[in-house]
Parts: sequence; C-alpha cells; structure tokens
Amino acid sequence: MTEDNNIEITVTDREGKLHKLEAPTDMNFNLMEILKSYELPVEGTCGGMALCASCHCYVNSDHDLSEPSEDEEDMLDSAFFVEDNSRLSCQIKMSPEVDGLDVTLAPVSE
Repeated sequence: MTEDNNIEITVTDREGKLHKLEAPTDMNFNLMEILKSYELPVEGTCGGMALCASCHCYVNSDHDLSEPSEDEEDMLDSAFFVEDNSRLSCQIKMSPEVDGLDVTLAPVSE
C-alpha cells in the first residue's frame, strides 16, 4: 500500500497494455470509478448498479473478493466473453484488502 491510504492496481487494457493505477481506499470508490478516472475504456452505463455488464473485467490476482451478488451473477450470465474469473468492476470496492489487485478489461461485444 502506498502512502495516504492509496492502493496499487494493475490493469491490462484491451490492447494488452499494462497500467499501474493508484486508488484511494477512504473515498468509497469502486474499481469501475477508478478505471474511468484514469480514462480507461470502461463505460459503466448503469452507474455502478450491476444493471449492465459494460464494466466487465477478469480478476487475475488471487485476492479474496466478496462473492458476486445475485444481480452481478445475473448480469454476467448475459454478458459476452465470461470466464471463471469474470467480475463487474463496479462491484469491487477499493479497500486495503485489494491492494495489488490485477485485472484485465474484458473484450466488448461487437
């Protein structure tokens, strides 16, 4: 963890480029909001309510994340390119427990 309650996150974008991001843990942000603040291509059409899958990502690291809610599972069931490690980034809260999180942005449906 960095100073000032920030954590580090590694994101691989859809072109395979790595991004090292810092995220505050004391502002109740979720991963989707952090990705958007760094202008990574995540839509978050529903505003983080798990009502769309436009913030779909793959969790590559072995973090102990909360189990997906029923709403998140329903959205992933209807999403494209779903894998065992698929999550909606809007449902991953920024906390000290996710320091070092490594995710890849899922492909978008064409």
